[in-house]
Amino acid sequence: MTALPATSREWHLVARPHGWPVPADFALREVPVEAPAEGRILVRNLHFSVDPYMRGRMNDVKSYIPPFKLDHPMDGGAVGVVVASNAAGFAEGDHVLHGLGWREYAGVPAEHATKVDPELAPLSTYLGVLGMTGLTAYAGLFETASFKAGDAVFVSGAAGAVGSQVGQLAKLNGASRVIGSAGSDEKVKWLVEELGFDAAFNYKSGRSVRDQLREAAPDGIDVYFDNVGGEHLEAAISSLNVHGRAAICGMIAQYNDTEPVPGPRNMAMIIGKRLRLQGVLVGDHYGLQQQFVEEVGGRLRAGELKYRETFATGIENGVDAFLGMLRGDNTGKMIVSLDR
Repeated sequence: MTALPATSREWHLVARPHGWPVPADFALREVPVEAPAEGRILVRNLHFSVDPYMRGRMNDVKSYIPPFKLDHPMDGGAVGVVVASNAAGFAEGDHVLHGLGWREYAGVPAEHATKVDPELAPLSTYLGVLGMTGLTAYAGLFETASFKAGDAVFVSGAAGAVGSQVGQLAKLNGASRVIGSAGSDEKVKWLVEELGFDAAFNYKSGRSVRDQLREAAPDGIDVYFDNVGGEHLEAAISSLNVHGRAAICGMIAQYNDTEPVPGPRNMAMIIGKRLRLQGVLVGDHYGLQQQFVEEVGGRLRAGELKYRETFATGIENGVDAFLGMLRGDNTGKMIVSLDR
């Protein structure tokens, strides 16, 4: 067995954020590393994920996933290499995907780890385009929004990990038109020139989302994939055609609000247009995992599906990466890399 390190660093939540999180809400702490007990493996993390849903877990409220505990390590998706194993089926040197990110070394129950092959795809992609965010895009578009060829699709937060994949999958599967919103002119250019969106606009340009969406989709939209909420959702309801569908995946515009936010002012349109608005949780769709990996993996290998990753290097930059993701600093998936 390789000699194990004496200590590991991990990020703890030490205060519940009020509004926007600040660095003082977190602490990077050193803890001892122990050899794995029976049925467990010790993993040296190479990359871990920071995602919008983690902001909700910082609040002490009941939800679909338990909140982070104060003065305990946070968790989330991670990929790493096994450095010690006390579990059948896992050996030193195996690469695994697991749920104990935000730390350098993780003691993982073997049943909660999945082997991944770095020869098939870069390890970081198992956190993004081939991972949870990718499955969210796939399930949300095809299952929740019931996408079909010929639909016109609007995606908010389209330059993020989920949104960029939704738009491309829609286009590759016969969408009549794909429109995206993003937070900078550079991201808009990327969506149109590299990812094949038919149109995109900068929602921070000073013009209303409603007006920009109407210009981009003069004949309306059939599917809306919502990563933002707020003004975007109201604009989408106005532009959705009769029997339109909206997959509500995220509302990042509201995650740090300290007061209740009014809902869209045009909700009555849901009745006349017979719209369907439905929430998306990736945990409901793990049955699609094999189908998703086969289809999306094939499109990746064929060069049909493109992706970007934004990396922060070093565990000490984990919180900065998370806060940057909430601000929209990333293009594609935001990942903290500990590879060395």
